[in-house]
Amino acid sequence: MASYDLNEELKKRKSTQTGAEKSLDDVSRVKVLSPSRKVFKRFIRNRLAVFGAVTLIALFLFSFAGPLFYPYGQKEIFYTFSKQNVNYALAKKNTAFNGYDTDDSIEVDTLVTTSMNSNIKKMLSDGTEEMTIPGDEGGWLIRMETPDIFTLSGVDLEKVADAGESTVKVGTYSMIGKEFTAEGDEIPGLAEAAADQIKGTSGSFEAGGVTYTFDKGAKPKTFDVFAQADGIIYEGKEPGGDFEKELGRAMEEGASSFETGGKSYVISKKGASASVYTVGEAKTAMVYTDLTLDTVKTGGSVPADFKAAALLAAAEGGGEFTSGGETYSILPDEDGDILMVQDASGEPFGEFGQYSVRRYSGEDTMDFDLKQAIAGKIDEMMDEGIQNGTLQAMIPTQNEDGSYSRDENGDFILNETEMKITQRLEGEYVINCDQINYVIDIYAPPSAKHPLGTDGDGFDVLARVMYGGRVSLMVGFVVVFIETFLGVIMGGIAGFFGGWVDNLIMRMVDIFYCLPMMPIMIILGSMMDALRMDTYVRLIIMMAALGLMGWAGVARLVRGQILSLREQEFMVATEATGIKVRARIFRHLVPNVLPQLIVTATMGLGGVILTESTLSFLGLGVKHPLATWGTIINSVSSASAMAHYAHIWIPVGLLICLTVIAFNFVGDGLRDAYDPKSKR
Repeated sequence: MASYDLNEELKKRKSTQTGAEKSLDDVSRVKVLSPSRKVFKRFIRNRLAVFGAVTLIALFLFSFAGPLFYPYGQKEIFYTFSKQNVNYALAKKNTAFNGYDTDDSIEVDTLVTTSMNSNIKKMLSDGTEEMTIPGDEGGWLIRMETPDIFTLSGVDLEKVADAGESTVKVGTYSMIGKEFTAEGDEIPGLAEAAADQIKGTSGSFEAGGVTYTFDKGAKPKTFDVFAQADGIIYEGKEPGGDFEKELGRAMEEGASSFETGGKSYVISKKGASASVYTVGEAKTAMVYTDLTLDTVKTGGSVPADFKAAALLAAAEGGGEFTSGGETYSILPDEDGDILMVQDASGEPFGEFGQYSVRRYSGEDTMDFDLKQAIAGKIDEMMDEGIQNGTLQAMIPTQNEDGSYSRDENGDFILNETEMKITQRLEGEYVINCDQINYVIDIYAPPSAKHPLGTDGDGFDVLARVMYGGRVSLMVGFVVVFIETFLGVIMGGIAGFFGGWVDNLIMRMVDIFYCLPMMPIMIILGSMMDALRMDTYVRLIIMMAALGLMGWAGVARLVRGQILSLREQEFMVATEATGIKVRARIFRHLVPNVLPQLIVTATMGLGGVILTESTLSFLGLGVKHPLATWGTIINSVSSASAMAHYAHIWIPVGLLICLTVIAFNFVGDGLRDAYDPKSKR
């Protein structure tokens, strides 16, 4: 019987039946699928697994490709024009007097300038027009030019006499030698009385009907002797004439100055006594006023010497003055309450008024006419005795930086508003109104421009969801990679070597299983908050911490698989052929565990993303402004915010759920595809 060669028969059929229809039992039709293709075919038969895979692909495209086409960034702040009721301005009636130098060559004592407001108020309450303050060298003359303008001048003062109850040093008594040295003319009987009655450290005695006091002198064993007098004690030659009569009249009337014999005298009172001085030439050093200068040009800066020159001109009744090489004029209005300043051409330059009207922030950016209108309305309220009033006004719209909006012609863009003026304190008024401001567009509802609206920082929510998906997915993959990498190494070594190595690594696994992950992450997050770490450094530390605490499960899986594989024939063959231990573990054992690793890693990705979102929501993970899905939900973490801004957190929550479910579906599909018997 002739032998039958199948190969030869197939060759003949191939050569003779080219192009002919093949039958079902044709050997050439037999094909063998590779293991990977078998896994793929089993996987795509699982509808849930395919749904999960398609969902993950869509999420990756949304997170990584979406920002390339979306016009906004995750940290881009959006603004909008909004009408808000704001504290627009604050008006105060000036009570303090501010001083301006008029002559830099005159150095004014600090004590004089610090007490000027109290001295001016005393003059206003007493109704006096001049006050003289003696100094170490000369003195200072305060003169009321108008009820709102005072000048401070340096004057030469020469003491004439002491009046009233006065104490005058008359001499020095020395215990050594019992000598009395008189300050001026000898007083009969005073030396003898001092020698008899001065004892102890201080005291008093009488001589010739006059009471004297004594106290320790500058030198040892000496005493200064003072005369107590009620009358006039002259420093030198008596002025004569009607001096005493005019001085007495001035003292009775409480006047601070008087004139007699063609000379001017000032009285400086100290309790029941007073000192009388002759006044020399006065040189104005400073001018004080409680008026505020507002310029026609909004926010115009005016130097102090301009104000000083204008006030001095006003003190003289008005007229021209010069500042900065330019000539101006100043004159009071009809009521005399406001001083109007004009430039050389007669155009209004500004006004000195009773009220300081400024923006509520203190900035001088209000329109001049609006300041006048507010001040006029307050005057009406004061006349009527009311504390609240309203005023219709046109105010500019503000830009992002607080500046006023202007049109193409450079004019302000105005909007009409009703101002409410309320008296808050005596002489202080708050002005409220509806103002259109260019503000951060926070919590804007979904629109064509912002499909998911904006959050509390004015960020576009959809852009942050895209960028947040990048970070959340990246965290998931990096953490799972760290877990798998460490788990494969530790589990492979433990399973291959066994013995004490296996016991040591498994006890480490037990320790890591016992670690409370959430408390550790809370402590770690608090530490990073205290150290004010950079956002990206926090992200790296968080991924490393999650990876280090999650490798134990992978290590136990790999160790169990390798324990069952290491005794099989192919491992005996690798040992017989002298393959190195490292190659046996990682080239022959680990690849056989790869299907289980893929399934574990895929199913673990969803859990890691959920953990990262939870930590970020609690404020322990990635910090604002870097976007993750957890931080986006954290931006509306309160109950009221969640109720009012559901368009922010619901889409993000759905994406987190969808991602976790999709990874679980893919993991289940891979498990069934690698081990089809597991479904039976």
